[in-house]
Amino acid sequence: MDTFGKLFFDVFNGNVLAYIGIALAVLLPGIGSAKGVGMVGEAGSGVMTEDPSKFSRILILQVIPGTQGLYGFAVGLIALINLGVIGGAPTALSLGQGGYVLAACLPIALVGWRSAISQGRVAAAAVGIVAKRPEEMFKGLMMAVMVEFYAILAFLVSMLMILFFQA
Repeated sequence: MDTFGKLFFDVFNGNVLAYIGIALAVLLPGIGSAKGVGMVGEAGSGVMTEDPSKFSRILILQVIPGTQGLYGFAVGLIALINLGVIGGAPTALSLGQGGYVLAACLPIALVGWRSAISQGRVAAAAVGIVAKRPEEMFKGLMMAVMVEFYAILAFLVSMLMILFFQA
């Protein structure tokens, strides 16, 4: 193996792949949640200038797109614990093992990112329901919760893959 190849594999190893996966699991859903929560906040601010008493209903809608960021954080944290980075001695991973951790993090990374933004759009639209017919808020809330289902599925897949990983 030439010098470049040796250097490449010394730097780019299984641990690097695993850490890339963990970073994606935390970053992408966090970015999506920030975007989703922000969209609902923007929509809700206009409604509250007209009727401040609707704050609590709008806040409930605003919180919902933030859950994907929590799911991504949980997957990243459990992966770091499982790999011994937190509370133990870090495990040296082969490229295959690192690739497995990366693959395990991708469901929540990608679905969490996209679903948080989609859920933010649905919840922002539900703010319109609160503005015009506050008694019907539950219907808008349920539409936003439907998007959550897919984030939960991705969270479960990532979490199960991480928990069953054997280094």
